Amino acid sequence: MANPRVKDKYLNDIAPELKTKFEYASVMQVPKLVKIVINKGIGAGVADKKLVDQGVEELSLITGQRAVSTKAKNSISNFKLREGMPIGAKVTLRGNKMYEFLDRLMTVALPRVRDFKGISDKGFDGRGNYTLGISEQIIFPEISIDKVNRITGMDITFVTTANTDEESYSLLKAFGMPFVNFNKEE
Repeated sequence: MANPRVKDKYLNDIAPELKTKFEYASVMQVPKLVKIVINKGIGAGVADKKLVDQGVEELSLITGQRAVSTKAKNSISNFKLREGMPIGAKVTLRGNKMYEFLDRLMTVALPRVRDFKGISDKGFDGRGNYTLGISEQIIFPEISIDKVNRITGMDITFVTTANTDEESYSLLKAFGMPFVNFNKEE
């Protein structure tokens, strides 16, 4: 099976470009994307268990990989939440599925966001990882609007081997992520 086009772009164009930009001694030092984690918290899942199952199904449709439900770690009486109750869904993508999802996110899903002006550069964590929040799951073409009874959002985390936010930003920008601007000089 052939590599996804985003992976080929990384191997042929992005890695050599970043190697010269950051003056790495070896191409093995160049930051790379390790995994993409998509997480969906379903707070109303406390009252209705079907919402969690629907969230798992939606994430599975979007990513092409089976999602799992996440369970509460602590009991919180004010929220009627007990330890072990399902309260969300998540899926971790690696390898070719990760690159295919990244390609679909940048080329198909993000342009479908209403009044889209680019994504914020504030989601870096200081260790080279980036988290992007999406407010509506209907931007993905796999989700049928007719079957959705509640519009929910999700968090998409890009885990990289970069040591700094600047390296991670350069990597994601080279992939084609539509950042608005970056607060560090480029």
